[in-house]
Amino acid sequence: MLMILPCRLLLRLVLATLLILAASTDQHVATLPPITLPGCIDKCGNISIPFPFGTKQSSCFLPGFEVTCNDTFSPPRLFLGNSNPGDRQNYQEFEERYYLTTEEGMPTHLMTDDFLFMELMSINLTEGVARAYGPVSSDCSLNDTYHLVKRQMTGLAGPFLISTRNALTAVGWNMEANLARSVRGSGFLKTCGVRLGQPEFATNGSCLGGGCCQGEITQGIGSIAKDWYNFTSPDLYSDNFSKKYPKGVPLVIDFAIRDGFCPAAGQAPPANYACVSSNSSCVNVTNGDGYICNCSKGYDGNPYIPNGCHDIDECALRDSHPELRVLYPCSRNGICMNRPGGYDCPCKRGMSGDGKAGTCSEKFPLQAKIVVGAIGGLFIVAVLVFLALVHREKRKMREFFEKNGGPILEKVNNIKIFKKEELKPILKASNIIGKGGFGEVYKGRLADNKLVAVKKSIKVNAAQKDQFANEIIIQSRVIHKNIVKLIGCCVEVDIPILVYEFITNGSLDDILHGSNGEPLSLDLRLDIAAESAEGLAYMHSKTTNTILHGNVKPANILLDDNFVPKISDFGISRLIAVDKNQHTDKVIGDMSYMDPVYLQTGLLTKKSDVYSYGVVLLELISRKKATYSDNNSLVRNFLDAHKEKRKATELFDKDITLAEDLDVLDGLVRIAVECLNLDVDQRPEMTKVTDDLFILMKSRAKETKQ
Repeated sequence: MLMILPCRLLLRLVLATLLILAASTDQHVATLPPITLPGCIDKCGNISIPFPFGTKQSSCFLPGFEVTCNDTFSPPRLFLGNSNPGDRQNYQEFEERYYLTTEEGMPTHLMTDDFLFMELMSINLTEGVARAYGPVSSDCSLNDTYHLVKRQMTGLAGPFLISTRNALTAVGWNMEANLARSVRGSGFLKTCGVRLGQPEFATNGSCLGGGCCQGEITQGIGSIAKDWYNFTSPDLYSDNFSKKYPKGVPLVIDFAIRDGFCPAAGQAPPANYACVSSNSSCVNVTNGDGYICNCSKGYDGNPYIPNGCHDIDECALRDSHPELRVLYPCSRNGICMNRPGGYDCPCKRGMSGDGKAGTCSEKFPLQAKIVVGAIGGLFIVAVLVFLALVHREKRKMREFFEKNGGPILEKVNNIKIFKKEELKPILKASNIIGKGGFGEVYKGRLADNKLVAVKKSIKVNAAQKDQFANEIIIQSRVIHKNIVKLIGCCVEVDIPILVYEFITNGSLDDILHGSNGEPLSLDLRLDIAAESAEGLAYMHSKTTNTILHGNVKPANILLDDNFVPKISDFGISRLIAVDKNQHTDKVIGDMSYMDPVYLQTGLLTKKSDVYSYGVVLLELISRKKATYSDNNSLVRNFLDAHKEKRKATELFDKDITLAEDLDVLDGLVRIAVECLNLDVDQRPEMTKVTDDLFILMKSRAKETKQ
């Protein structure tokens, strides 16, 4: 007799079976997780049908994995393939022939020939194997004249291959067994021979040639122990063997997804990737091409269906199934704690070590407890000192708050009073975007994710501090599209902190003189000039209190995403009531843009800002930087050209020096020269400068249309 027998199941397969049994009886699990897709049959008799296997609807199985449940049997039996007689991809062929001993060459005569579907015993997704009833071929003498030959062949296709876990086994008196790849294949994959002279020479349990032989199927795999079949001498007689295994002997079949391989690390899986569950992994098979899917370590279930892999609650299994405590160790001094994909076993309170390794022991001996007690006492003292310091700090912050006019500012509707802690994440060295004699500017986001610029002064005199609340109230009322908006302030610090809206495109100085050299059209320069002038005019003439900037320069004209200019830097601006003296003993501002009259007299007026604006206008049309160190050659060159009544064409930025635009540029020079007049009374008001610029823009717009 010739048969293929499966080798012993591996230990991990046994453990997986234990887990399945445990899950089915665990009091903590109300229902078992699904093993197939919704609406599909998951059981045939006592055999589970996990996806990708399935029956009936094509949506219930992957191509090649169709099975048929024959419920005419009790219990129902599961077969590989469908019930279509024409489907012979996976089948067993049964032939019965006879021959006469006296015939030369012992030719066989066909009696019956039939095809049957292969009956399955079980399906194991973890190992990628299905167990089926395998064929047993025999050549037995019925009497001295006739021999009955039963030949049974297995045909597999699609995702299935004969597993190398099987062993070719022959039982008989004098025969040789051969395993071929196909019926008409040349050569044999495996052979074994049996030689037995007398029945008493047969050894029960042994399969070493005395009535029984085995040949391992070891292509691409090492030797595997085989102990499924134990030979007994009655097996030498066909009736005994057929009664012992009426359906055939167990046969292991490997299956896999044969249309691809596991994606490489970092590579996206293909569209038809079968491992669809989260917490699953892909394993390339060694028997043929393809891959199988497994649940990740610490998970169990079906990786071929969405969300099919579920966390194993090792702690619950330890409680309900003590035999699994060897698999999931946790000593009595440990606390078993389940987590996704595994479990932890920390030692109980007061102990250290590893609960899984059984090394939990007391943490602190008596000496250590004494030391800890002493440290604890010192800690309590430190906490008390800390609380005292916190209380002192809070009292100090409250004093600053009241001193800086916090109670008054709280009543102002359009100003926000920030807590010190709210601005603390912004006031870091890494966030500094500007630094000067007045202090530092930080960029950051508030709790509501709003982007702001935070200005922190480094020094301020007592008189300014006393007037801080009034100045903040005045600034909070300055609401104009060309002036940076004051959002709020923090007054619970010694020197108050101001919070402004953040202007994203940087300053005009960055655009004109930065390394990027961003192109600026004449129209855009006109817009920047006119709207900057409009902002200054609003500060000078359209607020309750006259606001003198005192440091007008390109670095203090910020541009938003649309290049709309906004006047900034009130940190050193003067807020002067109309009827108050405007004289200051301390000259403020950048010397390159400073009014010479203010420099001599210390008298800061609206016309001081007008002069500074004239210098900015010259920088805007020349793209050259004004510098005090060279006696301000930029201003001097333009004034000399005007005085000599000659064109200043060579002084203009070449990017905008076009013949058709020279009149506009000359108009801008005329406005700038008026602003730079050394006779303060002859300088125009910023309102007139604004009007002249807008008239120039309208005139240019008409010419462009024509």
